[in-house]
Amino acid sequence: MEDCYKILGVRPNATVAEIRRAYREKAKLLHPDASGKMETTKQFQRLVKAYETLSDAKQRSLFDEAFFMRHHAKAFRSTNSFDYRTWLLARTDEESRSKLIFFDLMHGHEDDAVAEFKRMSMNHAGFRLAKWFTREDFMDYGFILAEELILRDEYYDAFVLLEQIIRMERTYEYFRLFFPEVMDLARTVLKYRIDGKINDELALDTWERALELGFGNKDDAYFLRKMAGAYRRVGDEHTARICDEEAARLAG
Repeated sequence: MEDCYKILGVRPNATVAEIRRAYREKAKLLHPDASGKMETTKQFQRLVKAYETLSDAKQRSLFDEAFFMRHHAKAFRSTNSFDYRTWLLARTDEESRSKLIFFDLMHGHEDDAVAEFKRMSMNHAGFRLAKWFTREDFMDYGFILAEELILRDEYYDAFVLLEQIIRMERTYEYFRLFFPEVMDLARTVLKYRIDGKINDELALDTWERALELGFGNKDDAYFLRKMAGAYRRVGDEHTARICDEEAARLAG
């Protein structure tokens, strides 16, 4: 039995978010379509199997019991006495609070990460997580944070993060193989988690911004029809008709 943690390059107490990120990073290097090298196929298959094992709670528990807890757990226990989280919690500057959000996200404090992100977004005008991280780190962690926000029904904030990632990917490719996953998650939010879940003003803002993200005519027509319904609810029949006409044109 192979050590799935070693294959992914993560600690045995790694969070699901850490496992996802490690898998994405290694898959970018090992996927045969990306590397162009057939010899990476076997390595990629091992990576996929390890990821499937550790990303499923039941399979991971069985793996730990059968292999890891007997052989390696003690070797990975942290001996570092410096508590980075406590240090971040004591600081109030925007950079430290931003780093606290992503630190908590990757260390089993997902609820705290989401709560701090919401607090910073509401209380600090112009707050942008991307300001304090490398582009690659923000795209990875931002996507994971968006997933956590969606799990907690924070759909507007999730879309705002996904929008930033999509725009970054449009200017310079990073996610490559995983970008369809980003687009699919954003599409799901826009189609099924906005209408009736947030107020009409925010919904209109979300769908209007979505029209600039390159989802395609079919999706754009859907967003426009949703916008028409929202405009009617707020009493703007003129704009609603314009949205309907544009949706019909795109639908062809």
